[in-house]
This record gives sequence, structure tokens and C-alpha cells, in this order.
Amino acid sequence: EAESEQVSDKPRKTTKYMTKYERARVLGTRALQISMNAPVMVELEGETDPLEIAMKELRERKIPFTIRRYLPDGSYEDWGVDELIVEDSWKRQVGN
Repeated sequence: EAESEQVSDKPRKTTKYMTKYERARVLGTRALQISMNAPVMVELEGETDPLEIAMKELRERKIPFTIRRYLPDGSYEDWGVDELIVEDSWKRQVGN
């Protein structure tokens, strides 16, 4: 069939680091969900800004998303947000 095949049992080809583009999309999408009253996955300590809450969820690896990375041959790899490493420069910016 014309459907792409997932790379599942093979070792992964793509990097274990989250790109800045993936991070932007994950945070933006999660902040939008939170602003539309989606359940929050972390304890709130007075935060009300959806983007701040999304950043806290990412820091604590609680965002329930899967990132699909397409490869040139048409196959893809699925990575859970909790599996990916967020670069140190971002952690310093958020005050970790």
C-alpha cells in the first residue's frame, strides 16, 4: 500500500535531542490546549500563563505528546516528548 512504514524495531536514525523547532511547536500546541481548559499535568504554584505552565510541563517531562519525524525514504520515527533531551541553553533560560 501507499502508507509509510514506521521504523520500530530498528535502532533509531534521528537524534535524541529535541530541536528548537520541535520545542516551539510542542510548547505552542500545549499552551493552546491549556488555554482551552485542558487538564494540567503538573502542580501549579500560582502560574496562570498557559505558556509558563507548558514550559513547566516540558521541564518535568509531563507533556503527553509524540513527535513524528519523517525520513527521506518516506518512513518515520515516533519519539515521545519525555524521551527527548532538551538542550542546556534552554534550561538556563528558564532558570533550571
